[in-house]
Amino acid sequence: MQQLGNKARVSIIMGSTSDLPVMEKAAKILEEMEIPFEMNALSAHRTPQEVEAFASGAEARGIQVVIAGAGMAAALPGVIAASTTLPVIGVPIKGMLDGLDALLSIVQMPPGIPVATVGVNGAQNAALLAVEMLALSDEALAAKLKTYKEGLKQKIVKANAELSEVKYKFKVN
Repeated sequence: MQQLGNKARVSIIMGSTSDLPVMEKAAKILEEMEIPFEMNALSAHRTPQEVEAFASGAEARGIQVVIAGAGMAAALPGVIAASTTLPVIGVPIKGMLDGLDALLSIVQMPPGIPVATVGVNGAQNAALLAVEMLALSDEALAAKLKTYKEGLKQKIVKANAELSEVKYKFKVN
């Protein structure tokens, strides 16, 4: 795998540390795939200068993909995307309105400022999307990703086999 030493390839950013229970799912996937990452809390509304400095300097620091989680107004992914050409993946965090407010805030970006968006609290999928992006130029990582997805398939095959053993009076399979 293309390692950059201790240099992070992915940045996980959250609006506050209260988002950590959701965003740590992304960290766990990146750990499993052995991808160096960084994790920070930055607020588009409370620390706007720091967000702009982070975003404008991310590529120079070796970051290749940003995963940004935010709830409510959820401006963080879009503000980051406005200051970098790196791919940004937005994770709407469930808060008010079951996360619909955050989802719509992240999805409705103006033309020219794209943010890929996963489902509400979908940090695991955000990390997997980041892995897929990185795997385009990293054969070893692509192989790990294939193994991971095969493992998902095998879990369902096993679950279906176990389900076939469950008996009901009118179940015919």
